[in-house]
Amino acid sequence: MKKARWGTLLLAGVLAVTGAFGSTGEKQVDAASAISASVRKVSAGGKSFTVQTVSIPKGTKSAIGLAQGKVGQTQSFASIVKNSGATAAINGAFFNSYGGPADPYGTLISKGQIVHTGYYGTSIGFKADGSVLMDSLRAKITGSVTTKPDASGRTRTQSWYATFVNRTPDSGQDVVLLYNPARGANVGFQGGMAVTVRKGKVVKKEANANAAIPSDGYVLVYYGSEKRNAERFAVGSTVETNIAYANADGKDIPWVDVVTSVGAGPRLLKDGKISLDAKGEGFNDPKILTGSGARSGIAIMPDGSVLLATVNGATMKQWAQVMQKLGAKQAMNLDGGASSALYANGRTLTGAGRPLSNTLVFGEWVSMQ
Repeated sequence: MKKARWGTLLLAGVLAVTGAFGSTGEKQVDAASAISASVRKVSAGGKSFTVQTVSIPKGTKSAIGLAQGKVGQTQSFASIVKNSGATAAINGAFFNSYGGPADPYGTLISKGQIVHTGYYGTSIGFKADGSVLMDSLRAKITGSVTTKPDASGRTRTQSWYATFVNRTPDSGQDVVLLYNPARGANVGFQGGMAVTVRKGKVVKKEANANAAIPSDGYVLVYYGSEKRNAERFAVGSTVETNIAYANADGKDIPWVDVVTSVGAGPRLLKDGKISLDAKGEGFNDPKILTGSGARSGIAIMPDGSVLLATVNGATMKQWAQVMQKLGAKQAMNLDGGASSALYANGRTLTGAGRPLSNTLVFGEWVSMQ
């Protein structure tokens, strides 16, 4: 796995999270004039489809638009777009839209910081240099904790790991959760043992508390049977954190320099060929496996530009065929159904049927604060 030392990298919102962070490259395009929308007629699987498309030139700044500027909230698509200052936008990762916390399911990276983790599907990643990646991203978070020296000057170092980032645990789960400022002011629930880390030092431990998330640190919550492992975090101990990026096959992938990423899926195209294995990517919902419905998707074109697209009434196989006929080199599905939404140049091309958790936004004026 490709590893990177986090240190302050874990502070996925140490700078105020306002809902969208821009990816800055040396060469940025004039998004307002270069981003273009069009309606395409495509035949696939014996059916004709009307496809709304938006072309994003290579090098356009990208960002994650979070509902209300936080992970686990919802907001109207129009409000997220307005708050982000986007020239173009599309809905992003699947999320819990049927009651309970509106946590995303996929991995989200904003301004180079992981703000949510998921362990299924396919992700698209944007680097600051304008290059775009697509792979089955799996992020592994580990670290070490070292006690203060004892009377004889000896210290003890132990390892630790986090199962999820900024996610609400289910009742009965045995997990370790990491919460950074992208979650908001507090972790959002009471339970487990919370360990608060500021500037690499353990400053507090509290049980069954809706712990406050520091602006210069994070909170680890040890939940269920994992609670006993919080004992290694004595107040005053030094904490280090690492992240490793690999794909579903365990192969290292160059995600360290990715500044914006959304995880959804399944993959539709790989190198211009249909590459669809929804079950293999962890999907089991008939809406994905066999059903037809409203779809959103994103593709990398042969010239390095990006294509956003939405369509109605397509099966996943038909959706892959549509993307292929649109000339995509790499393509993946995004959340769909009532979440399907697309915007460009001041116009809503596809309207969402419900409030959304997260979006992928593009443009010269996307917020970087």
